[in-house]
Amino acid sequence: MSYVSTSANLDIKGFDPNATPIYKQVGDVELKLHIFNPVGHDASQQRPAIVFFFGGGWIGGSPSQFFPHCDYLASRGMVAISAEYRVESRNGTSPQECVMDGKSAMRWVRAHAGEWGIDPNKILAGGGSAGGHVAAATATVEGFNEAAEDASVSCKPAALVLFNPVYNNGPEGYGYDRVEDYWEDFSPAHNLSAETPPTIVFLGTKDAHVPVTMAEAYKSIMESFGGRCDLHLYEDQPHGFFNHTEERMPYYKATVLEMDKFLVSLGYLEGEPSL
Repeated sequence: MSYVSTSANLDIKGFDPNATPIYKQVGDVELKLHIFNPVGHDASQQRPAIVFFFGGGWIGGSPSQFFPHCDYLASRGMVAISAEYRVESRNGTSPQECVMDGKSAMRWVRAHAGEWGIDPNKILAGGGSAGGHVAAATATVEGFNEAAEDASVSCKPAALVLFNPVYNNGPEGYGYDRVEDYWEDFSPAHNLSAETPPTIVFLGTKDAHVPVTMAEAYKSIMESFGGRCDLHLYEDQPHGFFNHTEERMPYYKATVLEMDKFLVSLGYLEGEPSL
């Protein structure tokens, strides 16, 4: 399946992280986390945190895509992070390295939680499109770990926040032609279990890469295991409808509002949404 990314060239301005530590180095490539802290936050606290992964078809993209989401969640009391990871256009990598980096990012945040005022048991993951796949893979896929990494540190999030995620990579799903040699181990939709954390999914009904039926099937499988998967559909909206752009602002606000309610329901946020 071909992919024309709605996120690969997206560069959101006007949002500045509080810190950008390097979480991983591969050769001369340094990968950073863009951390947004609540006002007055310090390392003595133990707040919930979320790590977002940008979209771009495993080919491109920018962590700034989720800076607005991070800024909002920090204003609501969470430590919110947007992660860099290797992609084909910049690093010549395959989809496998995207997942490896995603797992590395989650492990780094958990291992360093005490330094950043984060509760290690309340680390969530989120993302859009291919970044949604990366987030879902940290929760569902057992392989694709960095060889030199301490795999005893869990990469699994406590919950998932997914924006039009390409989380089915089977023969009828997204990216199969690029991952066909290992798709059964790589596709979150084919590795769901009773251990899959609570999940919220946002999807436009005119998404060219994620059919509504596929998202409904994902939800059904999760529920068959006794899990929670909230699916929010947006009529006639395409892939990338949720981004923080002038054209899409009503949908950005609508999805952030539902994200807030979901996180409140799980106890990661308190009070009324401030959007």
